[in-house]
Amino acid sequence: MTMVPGEAESMPSHAEAAARATAPLGNAPLEKVALETYVPLAKPSLVGLSRAELAARLGDIGVPSAQQKMRVQQLWHWIYVRGAQDFDAMSNMSKDMRAELDRHFTLARPEIAVEQISGDGTRKWLLRLPSGLEGERAHEVECVYIPEVDRGTLCVSSQVGCTLNCSFCHTGTQRLVRNLTAGEIVGQVMVARDRLGDWADRTTPNGGRLVTNIVMMGMGEPLYNFDAVRDALLVVSDGDGIGISRRRITLSTSGVVPNIARTGAEIGVSLAISLHAVRDELRDELVPLNRKYPIGELLEACRNYPGVSNARRITFEYVMLKGVNDSLDDARLLVKLLKGIPAKINLIPFNPWPGSRYECSDWDQIEKFSEYVFNAGYSSPVRTPRGRDILAACGQLKSETEKLSARERQALRAMAMTD
Repeated sequence: MTMVPGEAESMPSHAEAAARATAPLGNAPLEKVALETYVPLAKPSLVGLSRAELAARLGDIGVPSAQQKMRVQQLWHWIYVRGAQDFDAMSNMSKDMRAELDRHFTLARPEIAVEQISGDGTRKWLLRLPSGLEGERAHEVECVYIPEVDRGTLCVSSQVGCTLNCSFCHTGTQRLVRNLTAGEIVGQVMVARDRLGDWADRTTPNGGRLVTNIVMMGMGEPLYNFDAVRDALLVVSDGDGIGISRRRITLSTSGVVPNIARTGAEIGVSLAISLHAVRDELRDELVPLNRKYPIGELLEACRNYPGVSNARRITFEYVMLKGVNDSLDDARLLVKLLKGIPAKINLIPFNPWPGSRYECSDWDQIEKFSEYVFNAGYSSPVRTPRGRDILAACGQLKSETEKLSARERQALRAMAMTD
């Protein structure tokens, strides 16, 4: 992609990008904002719309069909490459065109209500969303950015709350409020790039970008909001826009079997399975969705996942719970269950949260478990906990965390220090 005149001609290396991400931003961390009642936007946002949807919106305001393709290309570039936040920035459009767009639409994203920065550089944003009804309390969702040396991963949510009630997951203690729209899912990527100053054109591999990878592992079950997640990820992965490769996007599901094949066929991203147990009776407790789609049915869907191969393996996520699922017998059965599936196994030390009844497995036991799986021929990395001190680690997200009492916050800090 060509550099826009007047912009910097050199982009940071991955190491420089990681340092930039972990360093304090030019402005101080955002202060907590009162989540007051929300008045719905008077004008719809164009963020998250596909090209076809943009063309339809332009037709609605009288743009001739002969001009729509050109206008869509202009909008696509400004929204998804340049990160424009208002129509005035679109300098290759006439004043009249910009005024007409502004009269009918916005480029609004979700609003950052609270920003927290972990001691390890992880950032968590509490985002304010439209409620859809005037006077109703604003809805909230969380999004997490994890800077690393060679990448920057954005953990994106698909729902406000969750219905799955996984017993080890903090999000599962929050009721489902609603699905997110495609625009609200794409908007999380936009917000992250806005906040990180990450909209420069790409001139090096990954462009020195800070947000290089997307994981649909935030709040909610993505495959219970399939259409919006699909539409959002197709926008995010479009090479002429945000341009995050589908190979750098991972969708994690607890096992909504009917939509697994659709994920491969219609989205084409990498798949991760929140497995966490190797026996149906235990998984029924840890992941209640297992009662509807048991392990055997889930693994059969994985064997038939479109595009799965040794070059594109399915990730099986396995949270390590002390005395619950971490024995070597569990490791042996895990290897047996996954036989024939191109897979890697991601071991996740349990991340505590106030009120949880589980403990993280001892580190020696995690290493023994990992060694057994590795010796059986599977990659078995242990996920490094990130952002535990701000409840941003895997399994800790919950959009009501800003309401924790001082005592709960003190307990959370103590847990993070002891781990």
